[in-house]
Amino acid sequence: MKRSVNILISGGGTGGHIYPAIAIANELKKRNPEANFLFVGAKDRMEMEKVPQAGYKIKGLWVSGLQRKLTLKNLLFPCKVISSLWKANAIIKDFKPDVVIGTGGFASGPTLQMANRKGIPTLVQEQNSFPGITNKMLSKKAKKICVAYDGLERFFPAEKIIKTGNPVRQDLLEVLQKRDEALKVFELSNQKKVLLILGGSLGARSVNKLLSKNVEWIVSKNIQLLWQTGKFYYDEYKHFDKLEGVKVMQFINTMDLAYAAADYIISRAGASSVSELCIVGKPVIFIPSPNVSEDHQTKNARAIVDKDAAILIKESELETFRVVFESLISDENKQLELSKNIKKLALPKATEHIADEVEKLIVK
Repeated sequence: MKRSVNILISGGGTGGHIYPAIAIANELKKRNPEANFLFVGAKDRMEMEKVPQAGYKIKGLWVSGLQRKLTLKNLLFPCKVISSLWKANAIIKDFKPDVVIGTGGFASGPTLQMANRKGIPTLVQEQNSFPGITNKMLSKKAKKICVAYDGLERFFPAEKIIKTGNPVRQDLLEVLQKRDEALKVFELSNQKKVLLILGGSLGARSVNKLLSKNVEWIVSKNIQLLWQTGKFYYDEYKHFDKLEGVKVMQFINTMDLAYAAADYIISRAGASSVSELCIVGKPVIFIPSPNVSEDHQTKNARAIVDKDAAILIKESELETFRVVFESLISDENKQLELSKNIKKLALPKATEHIADEVEKLIVK
């Protein structure tokens, strides 16, 4: 693909849609520096900031999802659909893409729909084990559907599915060699185990609340905490940083080092997080968010747990945390089994495989 091609990418709303899109763009750009890239996102969403930071141009659509209850936003929804389709059509007409890639999020629907109408080849990258309505709809006309889980023939045409995995940070492939550096950076002792807590960049109320109730109990087990609260909750919990062996952070920029320091991990079950944790290969307790569309996170976690590769605690069962955590830290064989099984599910070359499929769609 050593020629000037135009690649349009749409995805956003959350980091789980944005970072895979950027990873795919970076891989394609590495292969073909002559390629032109343009992203399409939703106005006022985080992609409008994160994509330019990564060095790419982005255009925004006036688009959002339907709310679950009757609101003014829902009354505006038909107007937004018409507006976003019109704007997506104008963007495609002007940019003339050779291929269009969708990684999920509100803007990918109208963008790929208009590309399909114009006969431009499209590729859908589905991160979750249970796809949303938009990707199910787009799959009918898409040329390829790159997935991370088995069994998606229930939702997509089987002949279009390629199991590639989800794009992940490449620096995660070497976390085992970074433990000493990680402990030094986070000012943690090498004489104690480390529990890493992740609730996403914005944070998870129930996870933070659970930890706040159990901090002293966990520390009493000779375990240190590396606790990412998220920006919404940092002020509420930062006082725990004064406890010995507790490191409270709003956001962790060096996730490779955080994973390297960890002996155990408590995490939400967003698609990108799950894919990263498979590569990292540490014992994981998933506490999925029940507040995401179609309960994606519980289904993502269940796909791992059903292979004896992680532990699941639902938000409605958080009172079992101490029993579950105690049984994990006291059973080294269980820890080794979880680590071995979750590593088997890793797909570290996902970004390269997705880029391969994109290149196949570009007419030579």
